[in-house]
Amino acid sequence: MSFVRDDRYTGMTGLLQNKNAIIYGAGGGIGRGVAATFAREGARLFLVGRTREALEATAADVAAAGGEAHIATFDVLDEVAVDAHAADIDSRFGGVDVSFNLITRGDVQGQALLELSTADLTRPVTNGLTAMAVTARAAARRMVTRGSGAILYLTSGSSAGLAPMMGGTGPADAAVETYMRYLAAEVGPSGVRVLGLWTAGVVETLTRDKVSEVAGDGAPDPDVAIAMIANAAMLRRAPRLADVAETAAYLASDRARGITATIVNVTSGLVSP
Repeated sequence: MSFVRDDRYTGMTGLLQNKNAIIYGAGGGIGRGVAATFAREGARLFLVGRTREALEATAADVAAAGGEAHIATFDVLDEVAVDAHAADIDSRFGGVDVSFNLITRGDVQGQALLELSTADLTRPVTNGLTAMAVTARAAARRMVTRGSGAILYLTSGSSAGLAPMMGGTGPADAAVETYMRYLAAEVGPSGVRVLGLWTAGVVETLTRDKVSEVAGDGAPDPDVAIAMIANAAMLRRAPRLADVAETAAYLASDRARGITATIVNVTSGLVSP
């Protein structure tokens, strides 16, 4: 058997060279790490979020990685703003190649379902599905005309588990994942790929404030939470930001051009489908 070299992959350029990538929720911990990795791999970044200060910190990381970043502040639940932003990138920069949704959904955990309010249960479902549909649709409408593109999203894997006290996280994950599989089937014939990542308990994002924001007053100390995650994971370690960012860069690249309508498990084995 002979090996035929694919010259597209033998140069010194990065995985995402000359690609335009939108990251929604780019001011968060995962968004910041993904943006820097995408920049290192050659992408031009379009950073979206609600807080300019956080986006500027991410833009500084992008610049340090040798990349170019453009900041836009708006709520991704605003369909008009999302579509106008994508249209501007399409007209001024030649198209949208990658769209990655990393927004927070307002999940509330640490309460039994019998005690959880209806608003706290449905908020992550409504916010998550709306944000995913709005951002994915804005990108896909432009990608299908060009015959290529990758739409990425992130969920926790809770749709596949039976962990108690997770509130609306599992239903929200399931809604987003189902929608994205349907979207993959519809846009696939036009060359557009739709891919998900599962991750949870990413070490660098488990600050005291973030843990308390989701789990409430009874939240464990971050070091304790990390140790608990590592003990429960198959790899006996909690996932790191680099694990998520490197996987996302590969999935967004042309090297993964045969992969769509699936979710890659980046939980260190914390979640098992």
